[in-house]
Amino acid sequence: MKNLWILCFFILVLSASNPVGVAGAQGLDIAVAANFVEPMEELVDIFVKKTGIVLKPTYSSTGKFYAQIKNGAPFDVFLAADCRRPDILYKEGLVEKPVVYARGQAVLWTGIRDLCSEQAWKAVLAKNSIKKISISNPETAPYGDAASRALKKTGIWKKVASRLIFAQSVGQAFQYAEMGGADVGFTALSYALSNDGKKGCWWPLPEAPAITQEACILKMAKNKVAAKRFLRFLTSGEVKPILRKYGYR
Repeated sequence: MKNLWILCFFILVLSASNPVGVAGAQGLDIAVAANFVEPMEELVDIFVKKTGIVLKPTYSSTGKFYAQIKNGAPFDVFLAADCRRPDILYKEGLVEKPVVYARGQAVLWTGIRDLCSEQAWKAVLAKNSIKKISISNPETAPYGDAASRALKKTGIWKKVASRLIFAQSVGQAFQYAEMGGADVGFTALSYALSNDGKKGCWWPLPEAPAITQEACILKMAKNKVAAKRFLRFLTSGEVKPILRKYGYR
């Protein structure tokens, strides 16, 4: 009987130190759109210190995650770079009701300082020295879609089509331009405002639509209590200064 009381005591201690249960200790697997890498890395540290819940983010394009989730990928939370795909998943009964967590902006970025005197993105692309332009796949990456819409709206798409290099994600599009694989790249404002992005310069795309980003909890999430706690944190006032730091509204 004494041993039983000791066992019960230790179970109570463990429960108190980990209120979200065993799954919380294992962490939450989060599918994160590539545009949100920079703020997410900061949020992970804050959230872990605040709650003890470990976050395990995986970064890729929204379209790729959408396909994986439809095929049963074992994520707990999906942070998309649009609202269209989370809304479809919700209608199909695969996720709980999505919430808006950020609004982003597509930009044109370059690491070539000589181009920084140009006043607008269209003037940059008109220069003969621009041989390669990176852009994330418009079919799977919302920021690539927004940039392509700006190109088509201004009639520039056909003029630059032969110079476009398609990346799998908005992060890869930024890397191409940063590493010299492209002269300029269409990316997210969050990358332009990162430490690496500040080494170059960027131009807004007034013709591109604003990008509303939604997050949702998967119905198959292993710990919905922890997942809901993370979403409350993500949409709280505490997080807003970090989002603004990277250009999100």
